Amino acid sequence: MKLTILGSGSPEAYARRASSGYLLEIGDDVILFDCGGGVFDNLVRSGRTPSDITHLFFTHYHTDHMMDYARLVHAAWDEGAAPMKVFGPKPLIDITEGYFGRNGVLNNDLRARTELPQSQQVWVARGGTLPRPWPAPEVTEIEPGFTYQGNGWQLSSARATHAQPILECLGFAVETAGRKFVYSGDTGINPEIAELCRDADFLLHWCYRGSGEELHPALMAFSPDPGQVADMAESAGVKRLFLSHFRIHMDSEDGHAKAHADLTARFSGETGIVEDLQTYEI
Repeated sequence: MKLTILGSGSPEAYARRASSGYLLEIGDDVILFDCGGGVFDNLVRSGRTPSDITHLFFTHYHTDHMMDYARLVHAAWDEGAAPMKVFGPKPLIDITEGYFGRNGVLNNDLRARTELPQSQQVWVARGGTLPRPWPAPEVTEIEPGFTYQGNGWQLSSARATHAQPILECLGFAVETAGRKFVYSGDTGINPEIAELCRDADFLLHWCYRGSGEELHPALMAFSPDPGQVADMAESAGVKRLFLSHFRIHMDSEDGHAKAHADLTARFSGETGIVEDLQTYEI
């Protein structure tokens, strides 16, 4: 497995970090977890094209995890790609229809590209045929506990505690060739995610709160700091632990030093804080 960090930030506008997006490559499958703002551009910067994506899995629908969804699907469609396989909690079908349906927000663009003679000729010149269909990703709505069998890999999921009851939230684990990758999604420490992380070779865990940082109790309950994540990962037998979803105020030299100190003191394996466009072999 090869992991590429396409977005390691938060909803905050920030040149250093795009919002959430993580690319996992296994054989011929290119799997994207979340697609927040800036992820599309980093996908292109990484040397890939939208049509390379075979599977897209959403943890939840905060905008920093899905703002580039329509852009990705539209661009892959414009490249003539096969329909993308897209998975996520409800209401993924309604969201997709809201973008690409006959009355969706992109309907004027899509009508112009598929109905106007000049646009049709551009499409034909690229090798396309008429009539040109609209984008139609293969959408599957999923719940915690969902599993999926890919080509030589298997995905499982668990409930992440984050924005319920308005948004269902998930974490994902992918296993292949005796290796296990876990992406926590946005979550508090909970038994379901801890079990999902059991014996993971590589855990990518969100971190929205700096070491020792005091926030409102309603937020702290769902935002573990680096030490708390380290404790959970250690107890779950994780081998490598990396943090993501860093906020601007946490990205100082002092903030990183405190996070690294907590990680190394409370976790026995390799640790780190990811940055956009870094790659890891798992």
